[in-house]
Amino acid sequence: MLEGLPPNGASHVMRLDAPEDTARTLAEFLGESFDPAEVATSAFEIENVAEGSGWAVEVYFGEPPDEEMVRELVAVVAPDLAPLAVFATLDKKDWVAASLEGLAPVAIGRFVVHGSHDRAVVGPNQIGIEIEAALAFGTGHHGTTKGCLAAIDAFGKKRRPARTLDVGTGTGVLAMAAARLFHAPVLASDIDRVAVATARANARANRAAPEITFLHAPGLGAGDFRRAGPYDLILANILLAPLKLIARPLARLVAPGGTVVLSGLLPSHANAALAAYRAQGLHLVRKRTIEGWVALELTASAGRPRRR
Repeated sequence: MLEGLPPNGASHVMRLDAPEDTARTLAEFLGESFDPAEVATSAFEIENVAEGSGWAVEVYFGEPPDEEMVRELVAVVAPDLAPLAVFATLDKKDWVAASLEGLAPVAIGRFVVHGSHDRAVVGPNQIGIEIEAALAFGTGHHGTTKGCLAAIDAFGKKRRPARTLDVGTGTGVLAMAAARLFHAPVLASDIDRVAVATARANARANRAAPEITFLHAPGLGAGDFRRAGPYDLILANILLAPLKLIARPLARLVAPGGTVVLSGLLPSHANAALAAYRAQGLHLVRKRTIEGWVALELTASAGRPRRR
């Protein structure tokens, strides 16, 4: 991952005209679909446009984007507009700072993810997780994160995990949710040093730091993962390609009878992810689709031996 967009050089932008409601929804959706360290979005009013428009969405990338993937994401919100997206290269600025501003609180199960200005919305029987704009992915406002939070909430109604692993922790939302709900050890890792630093600071601010160990690691090969496991609950809110790459080492870390939650998947990607994990002895328990994103809940058979 990038550790913030450099101030000079070339940047890349996708622009799309849309009605106001669509533009606002699309900007928020795309803003949460990418790491804010790499991508920033905006929706704004424009003049002298064709009838039926009046607003535009712009998405700024630090590296040339996968245009087909971006159009596929646009199509989740506005399928008719996806072919109209225009990509261009322009002088780079620092676009990141405002990429997460103005997001409303999100309530999923017992969790409420909010900014500091919305602390009052957290009820006495709810678990508040406070997140501000930061250079890391995951504020709870995106369908991928919502699916994982729903899975954590559902898991907690059945059992309490002895250990939880959060792979690709981003801002630490899922790790904090598990720590605050279960009061049990959580190992949270990310390939991005900025994400790890951000998540650690968020955990301290949310009084979740004592239960969470943060680890900067490029994969699951480090001995820290094995020494802290096996895990009754594993959360991996990333994307299809890395999910497939870590299927084998992740399966070795799950405890017999444990649960694995995979997210960051478009509906068209779910079967490929499921196949990779079925090959490692895991079985589908539930499939959640929230805002066009899929979260898969899988389990390891109670009698299944741990793979070496």
